Amino acid sequence: MEFCASAADPKSGIEVMEDRIRLIKTASWIAFGGNFLLAAMKILVGFTAGSLAVLSDGIDSSTDVLIALMTLVAAGISSKPSDKEHPYGHGRIETVASAAIAFIVFFAGGQVFVSALKGIFSRETASMPSSLALWVTGVSIAGKLALTYSQFYLGKKSNSAMLIANAKNMRGDVITSAAVLIGLGLTFLTGIPVIDKVLAMLVALWIIKNAVGIFMEANTELMDGTTDHGPYRDLFKAVSEVPLAGNPHRVRLRRIGSMFVADMDIEVAPDMTVREAHEISQQVETSIKQALPEIYDVIVHIEPHGNVEEEKFGLTSKDTH
Repeated sequence: MEFCASAADPKSGIEVMEDRIRLIKTASWIAFGGNFLLAAMKILVGFTAGSLAVLSDGIDSSTDVLIALMTLVAAGISSKPSDKEHPYGHGRIETVASAAIAFIVFFAGGQVFVSALKGIFSRETASMPSSLALWVTGVSIAGKLALTYSQFYLGKKSNSAMLIANAKNMRGDVITSAAVLIGLGLTFLTGIPVIDKVLAMLVALWIIKNAVGIFMEANTELMDGTTDHGPYRDLFKAVSEVPLAGNPHRVRLRRIGSMFVADMDIEVAPDMTVREAHEISQQVETSIKQALPEIYDVIVHIEPHGNVEEEKFGLTSKDTH
């Protein structure tokens, strides 16, 4: 995580969070302005040049404008402190926003697919698109590359899954715009205007595939799942550095926005006093927070060495290899 307080970083936790939200808002405004210009340009040229592929690309960019507005709203909500109704804070709104992004992108892709399908089977005589469609698509590729880079850069710097999801969506847009450019070139070379509509269908299918991928990632997080065992390995290593803390197990990490909540069991000597066991759990908590600066909270359950219970949930160190 980029924003972590340390001896070399005098910023408080509140200042760190404010910096993170500021980065997310900056990324969102960049995405909003860039996509608004690209969408307006492509939709206008799509109509005037008679290219359904360019028009569909413009509709996709218009959904990115809505997504940028959504990320702005989500950034404001996630910055709110925890309260009685939300004891874990409001960071999970970023994951919800990522899922919503997936639905918006999926709907836009479906609409483009249906429009292209109708155009292919229409009895109307198809006309060749204007060469202006080629130029606007080239500009779109350059613009989307810049926007994709900005979203990935600021998303990684702020550790925002929401911005990363938007960056992946825009990376897909670069590919679709490149496909549109190739298809338009083939249309002009062959003189077959229906290629433009077939290409629009392929663009739509790519948009839908991208949406499904974004949703699956968000869904994993919403269900408190993970595909990355790196934080688990760091946690087990941190616990191993506390001499009297044994057998860390039933470990669960729950992501809340950019932060983690860790829940785990450890074993201590059966003859320890409650105070001594509590001191061990505090050492474990401190070690974990030093190893994983993105930890929001640590919950440690103490058990006596050799304790045997039926425990169905959580990971042990052997599960992370």
